[in-house]
Amino acid sequence: MLELRPAGLAPRFYAFTLDLLIRLSLLYAVAIAAAVMGGIGLAIWFILIFALEWLYPVVFELTQSGATPGKRLMGLKVVMDSGLPITPAASLTRNLLRAADFLPLLYGFAVVSMLVRRDFKRLGDLAAATLVVYRLKPASSATFGDLEPLAPAMWIAPHDQAAVIALAARAPRLTRDRLDELAALAAPISGDTGKSGPEVTLRVLAVAQWLLGRR
Repeated sequence: MLELRPAGLAPRFYAFTLDLLIRLSLLYAVAIAAAVMGGIGLAIWFILIFALEWLYPVVFELTQSGATPGKRLMGLKVVMDSGLPITPAASLTRNLLRAADFLPLLYGFAVVSMLVRRDFKRLGDLAAATLVVYRLKPASSATFGDLEPLAPAMWIAPHDQAAVIALAARAPRLTRDRLDELAALAAPISGDTGKSGPEVTLRVLAVAQWLLGRR
């Protein structure tokens, strides 16, 4: 299971401010260009206002990073409650409901909701079943990228083999602590029953290499 660490009010405020500055800068640049285009330029400017207000967050949340530029700079991303990437419907829901979060003034409802909840959800997050979380720092792939395959210390049932191989595939996306925790569960296959830590993790991943046929 992925570890999710909800982001609090302060980092989300900073991310929002950064995104606001980016949007205002774009509007200012386009306004200068639109000034010489007359009515067409004005129409383009109003369309851009609409797009930046309602589509800017949705477009970025549906990318691989799952975050607007402001959130990326703050090390945040938006995911479903399950930890899976946000869906288009959820992204639209959480962002359309920013209008409700803004009430009664300056995102008052959003601030109150985030302060009284342990997961710091605003109203849009509650409706869309989403979370704003910190991006996990992955374990360094350089640590186990060139491991020498290790033969297992015991017979491994097929479904357990699949689990070990799946762990190796997920390893680059897990934190160091979480990877060590999961590897400790599989420690018997490398002859390290009851042990844990980086060395055990490397040995378990080496067994995964052997299971994959890299012998």
